[in-house]
Amino acid sequence: MTKKERAVQAVELLKEAYPEAICSLNYSDPFQLLIATRLSAQCKDARVNMVTPALFERFPDAKSMANAPLEEVEELIKTCGLYKTKAKSLVEIGKGITERFSGRVPDTIEELTTLSGVGRKTANLVVGDVYKKPAVVTDTHFIRIVNRIGLTDKKEPFKVEKELKALLPPDESNDFCHRTVLHGRAVCTARKAYCQKCVLKEICKKVNVK
Repeated sequence: MTKKERAVQAVELLKEAYPEAICSLNYSDPFQLLIATRLSAQCKDARVNMVTPALFERFPDAKSMANAPLEEVEELIKTCGLYKTKAKSLVEIGKGITERFSGRVPDTIEELTTLSGVGRKTANLVVGDVYKKPAVVTDTHFIRIVNRIGLTDKKEPFKVEKELKALLPPDESNDFCHRTVLHGRAVCTARKAYCQKCVLKEICKKVNVK
């Protein structure tokens, strides 16, 4: 079985197991997703979802975030961890969007990654979820699972992104990433892989190694 064949099968198996491929962060527009994803660095999505309602009520768009008092942003996101660094980044993101992109969250990875603290993982999520472009979000669950099932042997996020983008059907790539994260939390966890109940076990290189 080639890697591409394995990837196509993995897409179908996870689609059946997790028909609703959804982002676990709550948001209602591109700006909110961008900010929530920035906050999720080294912080659980559930915690971010507890923090963002008050944050977005106070600073609902890029312009208001650009003019936000840093101390107030820090207080609102304090429980997310690394809050001083993140607060500074959020204000800078607001300024960047307002000053350089006329208040609109950009729709390309190249432009998004010019914003403060925005890496390729965050940019791919916004591009895929909001603008419905092919994207590969390489979080820790995704990297672990695609390595285990034999789609790549790379660990570096950018190398994994590049390799998987070549293997996955473009119109399925973003949803596949969401489903892989769900699978990584429920079955193929970092601590233990529950192979007997895994929908990918028939194609998994780790399980079927000779």
